[in-house]
Amino acid sequence: MSNYQLFQNDLPKDILKTFKTSMSIDTETMGLVVKRDRLCLIQIKNNTDGKYYLIQITNKVDPKKCQNLKTLLENKKILKIFHFARFDLAVIKHYLNINVNNVFCTKIASKLVRTYTNKHGLKDLIIEFLKIDIDKKEQSSNWSNKRLTKDQIEYALNDVKYLDEIYKIFNSELKRKLLTKEYLEILSFLNTKVKLDLMGWDFDIYAH
Repeated sequence: MSNYQLFQNDLPKDILKTFKTSMSIDTETMGLVVKRDRLCLIQIKNNTDGKYYLIQITNKVDPKKCQNLKTLLENKKILKIFHFARFDLAVIKHYLNINVNNVFCTKIASKLVRTYTNKHGLKDLIIEFLKIDIDKKEQSSNWSNKRLTKDQIEYALNDVKYLDEIYKIFNSELKRKLLTKEYLEILSFLNTKVKLDLMGWDFDIYAH
């Protein structure tokens, strides 16, 4: 298991200065309905020094208690690498009132680049590109536990461990296929899509 530090609701202020270029980030919730299934955990890998941080989010936390996390996630100079950013951005906005800036979503990139398959899960990407099969059995476990199990921690760390490598592969592939401009245009709409999701328009707004 990778070395990590565990915190409640926020990061210590002195850790923020260690983030220089990019970070990999994911969330764990009680389910997949944003307004019903609360945010329980945010896991972060600092891609500058390789350190991992787990931030447990308590029930009905006051967003004012997460100010260092807010400063980090809203910092436009630091790239935040997600897989399925649409969901993560929505839960972070809804529960912590944080507007995440400078995002790369590996799931969106996968749908543009990997047109030969409809399998765009993180597990699928890691198997294809890195030849590693990560265990996903803890995905639906009880993330509201005050004391996370060893398996839950390992699962959470794995969800951010490989994102930087996947990002580099997709960044290169987007350039090779001349799709970087289109990808960035899709991302420019992402925060609007998240806002629409939270307002109730969580369907394909362009559908007939």
